[in-house]
Order: sequence, then C-alpha cells, then structure tokens
Amino acid sequence: MFIFGFLAFVLGIIGLKNPKTLLKQMGFTAVDPQVRADHDYTPVFVMTSSMASTNMGIYYMLAALLNVRQFFTWTVPFRVMTFVVFTTAVLKKQAPLKFLTVPVWELTGALLTGWALWSERDKTTQ
Repeated sequence: MFIFGFLAFVLGIIGLKNPKTLLKQMGFTAVDPQVRADHDYTPVFVMTSSMASTNMGIYYMLAALLNVRQFFTWTVPFRVMTFVVFTTAVLKKQAPLKFLTVPVWELTGALLTGWALWSERDKTTQ
C-alpha cells in the first residue's frame, strides 16, 4: 500500500510539473500549449487528475503507515472497478493501447491487496 501510494504521489507531482511527460507515458499525444485549440482543456484535466493522484498517494501512504486495514479493504473493489472502466475505454478505442498499463497496474494492486488481506485474516482465525 505504501509503495502504491508513493508511486501515485510521484506520478501526480510529475503531472503537475510536466503534464507532457505524463501524457506520453500513458500513450497519449502530447502537444505544446500554443498548438492546442482554445476549447482543448487537456492541460486542465491533467492538472486536476495529477492533483487527485498526489492527494490519493498521501492517503495511501498514511493508511499504510497507520495500518488502517479497513481502508485497504475498501480499495480492492474500487480498484477492480477502475480496471474494468479503463480497460473498456481501451477496447472501445477511447484510449490508446499503451494506456492498458494503468488498468493492469490497478488490477495487480487490487489482487495483491486482496490476497494479503485474505492471508492475514486466514492466519488470525487459526
């Protein structure tokens, strides 16, 4: 949980400081601001998403440091839902194929978290 939070935090900071880097990493075309149409709010969206990622990273790191098990449990179904929504976007060609790294990351995190919670619960019942 802490590692995921740290990565979310770092990616959020990268997106706030250099949105083009974040867009390229996810497989999106990154163009200079002067080339964008006046009605293209991609930079605003990247900024808001990056701020959310930064905050989420802090929540995850704090939950890990304080060992908030209930928070860990809540993340599993929502990360699976994120996997489904983002994968569907790629399959419907609303996002580039390289974007699949994001939902795969989410599903991997959900499965590992679920497995860890299940393993610990199993040990405490014995």
